[in-house]
Amino acid sequence: MNYPIPDSPQDIVALQHRPVDEELVASAIAGVIKIVRSQGQSLEELTAQVLADDPMLDKQQRRWLSKLVAQAWESFS
Repeated sequence: MNYPIPDSPQDIVALQHRPVDEELVASAIAGVIKIVRSQGQSLEELTAQVLADDPMLDKQQRRWLSKLVAQAWESFS
């Protein structure tokens, strides 16, 4: 992977200055999972945050993203 897995929310925010590609998205998702786990949160809590109403993604996109995050969570177990 061309991008390291982010260790902090600041590292994830810094990714916004890079061109978006599949590896960047994978790195961001892995970083979010790493950070959430380090804070003692569960997959259910993360899923609830992903599914929360947000103007950036519509309901269908949030559901798709929550499934992707759940798959990534399981693969990092």
